[in-house]
Amino acid sequence: MRLEPFRYRGFSLLWIAGLISLTGDWLLSVALPIYIYRLTGSPAAVSAIVATNVAARLLFGALAGVYVDRWDRRRVLIWANVALTAALLPLLAVTSADRVWLACAVTFVVAVLAQLVSPAEHALLPRLVDPAELTAANSLNTLNNNLARLIGPALGGLAAVGLGLSGVVLLDAASFLVAAGLVALIRGSYRAEAKLSEPLARELRDGFAIVGRTPVLRALFTVLAVTSVGEGVMSSLFAVFVDRGLGGGPGELGALMSAQAVGGIAGGLGCAWLAAHTSPVRMVGVGLVLFGAVDLVIFNYPRWATAIGPELALFVLVGIPGAVLIAGAMTLLQTEVVDALRGRVFAVAGVLQAGGMLAGAGLAATLTDRVGVLTMLTIQGLGYVLAGIWFIASVRVEAPAGLATEVPGHDHALQ
Repeated sequence: MRLEPFRYRGFSLLWIAGLISLTGDWLLSVALPIYIYRLTGSPAAVSAIVATNVAARLLFGALAGVYVDRWDRRRVLIWANVALTAALLPLLAVTSADRVWLACAVTFVVAVLAQLVSPAEHALLPRLVDPAELTAANSLNTLNNNLARLIGPALGGLAAVGLGLSGVVLLDAASFLVAAGLVALIRGSYRAEAKLSEPLARELRDGFAIVGRTPVLRALFTVLAVTSVGEGVMSSLFAVFVDRGLGGGPGELGALMSAQAVGGIAGGLGCAWLAAHTSPVRMVGVGLVLFGAVDLVIFNYPRWATAIGPELALFVLVGIPGAVLIAGAMTLLQTEVVDALRGRVFAVAGVLQAGGMLAGAGLAATLTDRVGVLTMLTIQGLGYVLAGIWFIASVRVEAPAGLATEVPGHDHALQ
């Protein structure tokens, strides 16, 4: 396990701020659907919340990346978190079914502001650590995300019962405010190194042109498109898989989510060490293949047995290559572009993920009744395996671990 990035005060503050705010995000993302369903008794109302979130990402994700590249990334994180604190407060007025529209409006505004936070964080990170330790820093960020994923849903379920929506909203708002305060303690200015003076439309176009800028990016975005569709299928069918495949309920579903988070924590710790021994390209390729291979076992296991124990072990296992894959992909997105375009590359990656997940959800809704849940999930697992093999074959020239954060001549993601 490599903890060297924690030697840098700025990275440590960013890491802690991210852990706190992400935990708050998970808390609300679990509690809000529970509360909305209790108020309305309508699955459609819950779906509207999810659809609103995706719509905001698709409409404003790329535009947010332009402004992240125009502004000081540290200040973006501070003010976006402060704005998120204020944006959540109208949820306190959602006390009856006829006010669910207000929850949708808040979800939309929060999702738009979140499009500033993620690109700003990923664009800022390379400026806070030594280039040789960038992959290790991204590995620790993956650990951060999985810790939040483990803690947040459990707290969200408890808070939804014990505190109600008002208590959950106040906790989440406080998490954003604390995150803003921690980022404010980071010293220095972190505006993009190149001054941008082009028209907004051209900067927006340049963001999408990033996808084809280098062979590594073309391959990485292709893989991202494939895996995002798979994530859309998985997100749509996971509860159905637990019900029909394993004969389980909410308890088993929550246990499996937590098990994958445990694996992600182990993977985050392990790939911090792995970063010193291999390249980000290999981390992505091998991570994809192993993740897909374990998925194939997970989603075909119910054909032979339904005991939950082996599935829990498999979900822990699949979290490990998942963490390795994400750390490698984040590093490539950072090292294949100059600082002036980093915000846009992560924003465009987010838009692609949202679109892919939407397409995957559509495929799941259209095809599942025809081919069956296990077959659909098997296909998405196979997609990871094939994407990993293709990625390794396509990106023949591997960048060494610790590649400098600026690549001359390159004017250039993954949940």
